[in-house]
Amino acid sequence: MEKKSPKLRSVEKYHPKYPLNKFPEDFALKLGREIVYVLATRPEPRLEGSDWEEIFARCIGANWTPSNVGLDDVVCEQTAWGAKTVKNDRPFVARHVRLISGRNSLDYSYGEKNVRDMDVDEVGEKVLGIWNARVADVRKKFLHVRTVVLLKGENLTEVSVYEEETCLFDPKDYYWQVNDRGNFEGFENATGAHRFTWQPHGSQFTIVSDVPEKRLKLRIKRPKRVSPNAVLKDVGFDPSWIEIVD
Repeated sequence: MEKKSPKLRSVEKYHPKYPLNKFPEDFALKLGREIVYVLATRPEPRLEGSDWEEIFARCIGANWTPSNVGLDDVVCEQTAWGAKTVKNDRPFVARHVRLISGRNSLDYSYGEKNVRDMDVDEVGEKVLGIWNARVADVRKKFLHVRTVVLLKGENLTEVSVYEEETCLFDPKDYYWQVNDRGNFEGFENATGAHRFTWQPHGSQFTIVSDVPEKRLKLRIKRPKRVSPNAVLKDVGFDPSWIEIVD
């Protein structure tokens, strides 16, 4: 006689702060304000990765937790985000972008010093193995792991934002080739689409991300830049604030 499994009361499952790639209602305005502030206070329209991590965290009410791994730079309850910025002249219509996703050293992780002597697909398998180990380690701590990407147009007057799941990649789904520059490139078996690039010199690993049609798009009016003297006057600067220490 077949044994029946016991019927259990349903346990409330954790839901992220908002669904994937469907940002909170006030997110766009908050992000726009942050970018206007950057444009008004910096000599050049510059917004780097750590800036984006901190800005994104503020905009969604999360914690900024800079990480060496780069997969949990922003944390809110049981959700973690890796935050990426990419320069792109057409952030509203770009279809694919390359996300720099860490340094996957085969020498450090596997003791492989002569990758040129290895089978190309074995190299690719080990490169993905390092990535997968990082993702798996973060997933032990968080139920949801995402990547949030800021596409930066010229002078930050046009930007777009999207999210995607931070995935594990099955090495069996890809084949690898060496390009003319000596870098290793991974392609999908099913479609032939280019998905990864790994540079033996420096070990930089890049993932080719498909940008969804549904993305947040912002066009921002560039404000007049606030002069350093105006800021100092506004905060009531006094020379007595400066102490020369012997």
